[in-house]
Amino acid sequence: MPHASASEGAIETRGLEPVPDSERTGHVRQLFPTWVAANISVLLLTMGAGLIVLNGLNLWQVLAVALAAPVVSYGIVGLISVAGKRGGAPGMALSRAVFGQRGNRFPGTLIWVARWGWETINAVTGAYALLSVLDLLFGVRSGTPLIVVTLLLFVACTFLVSGLGINALRVCSKWSAYLFGAFSVLVLIHLLTHTDWSAVFARPAGSTAAMIAGIGTIAAGGISWVPSGPDFTRYLPRTASGRAMVGSTIGGAGIVVAPMVLMGAVMAVATPDLAAARDPVSFIGELLPTWISVPYLLIALVGMVLINSMSMYSAGFTAQTLGIKVPRAWAVSVNAVISLVLGFLLMVVATGFIGSFISFLTLLAVAFSAWIGVFGVDMLRRRTYDGTALLDTGRTSAYWYRGGFAPSAMAAWGAALVVGLLFTEVEWFAGPLAGTWIGRNGLGWAVTALVAAALYAVLPRERATTPAPAAGPAAGAGAGEGTERLPV
Repeated sequence: MPHASASEGAIETRGLEPVPDSERTGHVRQLFPTWVAANISVLLLTMGAGLIVLNGLNLWQVLAVALAAPVVSYGIVGLISVAGKRGGAPGMALSRAVFGQRGNRFPGTLIWVARWGWETINAVTGAYALLSVLDLLFGVRSGTPLIVVTLLLFVACTFLVSGLGINALRVCSKWSAYLFGAFSVLVLIHLLTHTDWSAVFARPAGSTAAMIAGIGTIAAGGISWVPSGPDFTRYLPRTASGRAMVGSTIGGAGIVVAPMVLMGAVMAVATPDLAAARDPVSFIGELLPTWISVPYLLIALVGMVLINSMSMYSAGFTAQTLGIKVPRAWAVSVNAVISLVLGFLLMVVATGFIGSFISFLTLLAVAFSAWIGVFGVDMLRRRTYDGTALLDTGRTSAYWYRGGFAPSAMAAWGAALVVGLLFTEVEWFAGPLAGTWIGRNGLGWAVTALVAAALYAVLPRERATTPAPAAGPAAGAGAGEGTERLPV
């Protein structure tokens, strides 16, 4: 049995088991700083630069992309987050009700592995930020030993915050949002007064296809958060407004994404090499005065620690759904070690950062979109989740279906994944349909989600083998008494 109040105290002790109604004391307004913190990354500057240099867009087109991308991606995050308040459990635990106890391990494994890459990218960016600060303040040049030390520091901080749990993430998100917002205003003022605006506005417009591709690239980062959405809403009461949840999610992300992408685009006019830099952070010290760049990088570093902490927090739950029976706080250690090793390889061995990053985002979006399509359609049909059945991983579970698999969900997910890859092209892989209009415009992820949703909507739906409990206090009260006894 979980503790009486597993969410209270410095360390969250609740694992996969759904949150009872008595502990659902969260507020929708807490989602706003959460999704602000999830986007405090200087990588958005690099991506904004890419829209200018690689996509050939002008400033007005970049503005349209920067506004549309978070609405699309974080709108989906907000919608899927509603499942968290309905079921009170992490996203990948709720996914068992859709794919079956065994079937859920397939998308779960893919999503867990994809998180390795996301956490690696953020660890590398955070390490570069720390290296840039050391260079700006003390003239310390980067070398392999220093790379190892900075990576270790970054990953250790990430492990600490994610291990503490939801309360630590909420507090850190709130204050980092305030600080990052204040210094972003300073950066914006500096750009307004030191930019050759005639050169910025003289840029010719790019194609509509390039704009669509840009929206897909920026949106891919948000798409990666969709399965994690319920992880941050499961402490909300059942009466929380779904519309307000979606609005807070889009607002929190958009207020960071739009100005950061625009600032990156403006910077790229004067420094086009920004879009192809091997080090995606050091340019800040070259473009901004030290009194702005150093604190800005330090605050961005905190933000990137939070991004990785949120990702590892969710990855801990995903690891538990795969059968790794360790406490949530320790489940994140697996991802911490992996991001450390892969981060070292990316910083020391890889020859380019932005190319690897864009390729990764493209594949990440396809991998996550197949799950989104199936889970989203199921959400439209479902209003409650059986808390006991979610934790019962044996044949007695209501979500056992056929041999532990939900055939319709698995078929729709697998087929959509294959179709999406057919339209996808990255540095080391190109599907046979990548040269089509859909493939050239980076819409493989959208096709993946649509195919998954359409197939799952028309295929026969598997029924739970036992009745699910009705919504209300009774469902929440018994939600932690399943067969699966995960340590929390």
